[in-house]
Amino acid sequence: MSAPVVTNLATPLSEAEVLRIREDFPILQTQVNGHPLSYLDSGATSQRPLAVLDAEREFASTMNSAVHRGAHTLAAEATELFEDARSTLARFIGADDDEIVWTSNATEAINLVAYSLSNASAGRGGAEADRLRLREGDEIVATEMEHHANLIPWQELAARTGATLRVIPVDDDGALRLDDAAAIINARTRIVAVTHVSNVLGVINPVAQLIAMAREVGSLVLLDACQSAPHLPLDVKELDVDFAVLSGHKMLGPTGIGALYGRRELLEAMPPFLTGGSMITTVTTTAAEYLPPPQRFEAGTQRVSQAIALAAAADYLTAVGMPRIAAHEAAFGRQLVDGLSAIEGVRVLGAGIDLPRVGLASFDVAGIHSHDVGQFLDDLGIAVRVGHHCAQPLHRRLGVTSSTRASTYLYTTQSEVDAVIDGVAAAIQFFRRGA
Repeated sequence: MSAPVVTNLATPLSEAEVLRIREDFPILQTQVNGHPLSYLDSGATSQRPLAVLDAEREFASTMNSAVHRGAHTLAAEATELFEDARSTLARFIGADDDEIVWTSNATEAINLVAYSLSNASAGRGGAEADRLRLREGDEIVATEMEHHANLIPWQELAARTGATLRVIPVDDDGALRLDDAAAIINARTRIVAVTHVSNVLGVINPVAQLIAMAREVGSLVLLDACQSAPHLPLDVKELDVDFAVLSGHKMLGPTGIGALYGRRELLEAMPPFLTGGSMITTVTTTAAEYLPPPQRFEAGTQRVSQAIALAAAADYLTAVGMPRIAAHEAAFGRQLVDGLSAIEGVRVLGAGIDLPRVGLASFDVAGIHSHDVGQFLDDLGIAVRVGHHCAQPLHRRLGVTSSTRASTYLYTTQSEVDAVIDGVAAAIQFFRRGA
């Protein structure tokens, strides 16, 4: 089943269009605890339309086979679909086909880059890789709002190479302190790793300014696009980043599939991360020669059905229209911030940041643990995320240990946004009566 083709890309999705889209998502027709499911946890894992479910099922049912290995018909068909999926995802983010590396998720993609830089620093990869080598005195820059997946790999890279990890701080609202960034990013900076959209604050960071700072000093840039690729038009070439990562399960695709974008010339210079079959040209008992990228970074049996399904997800999003999805979510993001902030005792993290945002808001309720708020909402059939959202440093900076997060997507309705706001108000009344 194909996605509904939506025209007039300058306007948000109408309620009628959203209801039509929801028909493609079987899980949204279910009930939870006697209530219709209101799924407001797409920032963690999005739901999958029939087009995605059918793509993976059809491959498994009719042409399941290993890719790049066999001469028989099924192997050839599988390889063609697998590489077509790579091309589809490349178009979706404005990359070239050979600049997309399949990974299990964005976490693996970031680790791929960090470990490849480690291998270059250890002298692997020859003269081409030497320019990627990190040495003692070099610096890696991340931000205080990063997901742990875009922080811990850089901590480990610094420990392995003797480089120093520096962190751009946020202000009291949670916004990046760009003045501090201008001082932190300097001639010793080798790579800047930054999230495009905060998974806690929902704000779209001014990454163009950070990229410009990095370019002035000759630094590489890695963009965490996990919360932007599903929700915003994304063009990695236009942004001028060296690397970008995304996860399929956040953009209507299956789990177990993600991707790394890397500039072709950088991928060609990088030594491999994982080694084994499928990424080699010649092997002896003492040495091996490696394929060019992207296959150099795709050791072992690949995620064929998942890649095909992720391509179907990208096609679905393209058919609906990323600009319209962005407009739809921006409206809901503002409604969540305003509606929740109006409730006495609720603090929306990042509410004071004057930046565009996606449809996501994390909040703290005075005197009530986030898990209790989440459980109360779940009793009403409303699914939200609770905890620190793999962003402990940011929560610590903002003075909270955890928060409740509501996140929307193209299938979210106005009534669901209203329901979560009303549900939080009801939760406060419930717990205060019991106090």
